[in-house]
Amino acid sequence: MNNTSSKRTVGVVFGSRSVEHDVSIVTAHQVMQAMRPEKYDVIPIYITRDGAWLTGAALRELSTFQTNNVAELMGVKKALISSDTTHHGLIINPTSGLFSRSQLQHLDVVFPALHGSHGEDGTLQGLLELADLPYVGAGVMTSAIVRDKIMLKALLSHYGMPVVKHTWFYRRDWVNKPDAVLEQIASELGYPVFVKPASLGSSIGVARAENADEARNFIHIAANFDRRILVEAAVEDAIEINCALMGHYDIRASVLEQPITWQEFLTYEEKYMRSEGAAGMKGAERKIPAPISDELTQRIRQMAVDAFKAVDGHGTARVDFLVREEAGEVFLNEINTLPGSMAFYLWQEEGMSPSDVVDELIKLAIDVHAEKRETLYNYKTGLIAHAAARGLKGIKK
Repeated sequence: MNNTSSKRTVGVVFGSRSVEHDVSIVTAHQVMQAMRPEKYDVIPIYITRDGAWLTGAALRELSTFQTNNVAELMGVKKALISSDTTHHGLIINPTSGLFSRSQLQHLDVVFPALHGSHGEDGTLQGLLELADLPYVGAGVMTSAIVRDKIMLKALLSHYGMPVVKHTWFYRRDWVNKPDAVLEQIASELGYPVFVKPASLGSSIGVARAENADEARNFIHIAANFDRRILVEAAVEDAIEINCALMGHYDIRASVLEQPITWQEFLTYEEKYMRSEGAAGMKGAERKIPAPISDELTQRIRQMAVDAFKAVDGHGTARVDFLVREEAGEVFLNEINTLPGSMAFYLWQEEGMSPSDVVDELIKLAIDVHAEKRETLYNYKTGLIAHAAARGLKGIKK
């Protein structure tokens, strides 16, 4: 913790080279708004669409991002999170010149608010591991697996958890042999199906295809967003049920929700832009608690916890299920780690305000980092002296 203050200094990272860039900006500002000023000094760290890192007080205002060149605003400076463990924070003006000097901004913890590529997928988490910085949310492996829908389904299937019938292929397969891919879909799944880029969220590139002609069109679109494409059989007459999770070893499951607009597949615009502000999102039309039996509620909550443990999750996540209650069928559809869903609204049903959720997630980040410190990383052997004395020839590798 910063020795000059009882507050924790929290770096909130958002933006990045991702088609979900704009969603990340909104998420970050929701997170920063929820941080109690008496507990935290908040440092906004914005990554532009081109991959430039910036910091400055102006980045805490949403209106800032309506300008064409954020980097030229007064007080906004270039910055980098250093992977050097002796820095333990943010280097401001990292390429300083004759008339400016680099500065070091200590960070106690980092709060990733990046959606999609180059952030939610384990890449930022890898940098923070190298930097030995505590950070909120899932680790490198968990973030990477959960972000990749194909890998997640393979892992869940290994643990015996029910997933929707699906197939997948490479973009190059589609480019070289589209008819063969369509035959594969028809023979393995039939129609209707959902076409999805393997590693995107926010419904970008996702569409429901009723027949081969629609599948051809939607696969062409999805292939612009990913090199691997997932196709899932549509589960007819199902409802979506979602459960939020929080914790490390002791995982807490929230009340369940049923988004009542699920059967009208939500596009990006419908999710985020139907009304003014996030409070008016179409995705906010939901039933809480979900109108299902107590027995099914407990089954889904336990399945969500088991899945989170299977991917070695910690922090928070929202697990999405497809349910046909009369048939007794439950399919685990997706796991959304931070910040794919902060699920503030579900935790409010549990008596937690957004500020309480942020407090708990930061505490978990500190606890997880402290546990990592119990692992031995520095281990010296006599190998170098041995090699120096006898030469490299014959050293077993």
